[in-house]
Amino acid sequence: MAATKKKPRAARRKKVEAGSKGLAAKDTAGGSENTKALEAQIVADGGSVVGSYKDPLGAHGVVLAVLPIDKVKATDYQRDRSEAHVKKLANAMERVGRYLDPVIAIRHADGLYHSPNGNHRLGAMTMLGAKSIAALVVPDPEVEFKILALNTEKAHNLKERSFLAEFEEPHFITFGAIYEKRPRFSAGAYTSVVKRLEGFFEEPIQDALKEREKRAELLLAWDDDVVKVVEALKAKGLQSPYLKNYVVARVNFLRFKKDGDFDFEDTIAKLHAATKKIDAAKVEKEDIAKMGGAPAGDAEE
Repeated sequence: MAATKKKPRAARRKKVEAGSKGLAAKDTAGGSENTKALEAQIVADGGSVVGSYKDPLGAHGVVLAVLPIDKVKATDYQRDRSEAHVKKLANAMERVGRYLDPVIAIRHADGLYHSPNGNHRLGAMTMLGAKSIAALVVPDPEVEFKILALNTEKAHNLKERSFLAEFEEPHFITFGAIYEKRPRFSAGAYTSVVKRLEGFFEEPIQDALKEREKRAELLLAWDDDVVKVVEALKAKGLQSPYLKNYVVARVNFLRFKKDGDFDFEDTIAKLHAATKKIDAAKVEKEDIAKMGGAPAGDAEE
């Protein structure tokens, strides 16, 4: 399947008259048809419904609820928690004695509530031993992925960008398919390769998604062997946060080919085969320093 490389053009923002969009405050009271069923589920799950409203921008129903904290989990594709941040936040909450910043939550069929934001808040409340946590529960499942687009204060990492509803670049779609299968995938090590090979498809979305899944499987198979080389390097005593980057860079012949189009499947197959031929016994510290940075003592990859 050929991919057509088309860079999406950002639309110019039109000026809007102040106070001309969305709902007036008095019109937001009460939820919508789909929040009624959600309210009943929340109560059945042991939660408490505080109230429902229509959001003032899109008039979508939202339920403000307090949920049992053991039924709320962070989605897999967020940044990993910073324990230092969690402790700092927990200390601040304890001093103030209040929790005033609800997480967003989406109920799943298993009765668990997945939160696509507020990972540190959830961690802090758990650290404090809280029984419950306040949440804005949204009845629309697709919001679980779209919510990332609202986090504009801090740049998204690769994992988050791979789950955005509107993709900036085509390789993020393939990475998204990978993260569904392997949440701890190190996309950064492969970005230069995959970005070079990917493009947007003109085929119907169902066909395009099948191709993305196929490409994800190829990359995961390659990653399995890259990890084997990394483990062999560690066993030899080489410790560096750049070991995976080193292995990928070592076989990446695309670095020396600035022009031309390359077939995705054929190129990954060649890189995968070259990875299997790497002899960890012949790799020295200087080799890693040249390609991926100097070995960093006891740093873990």
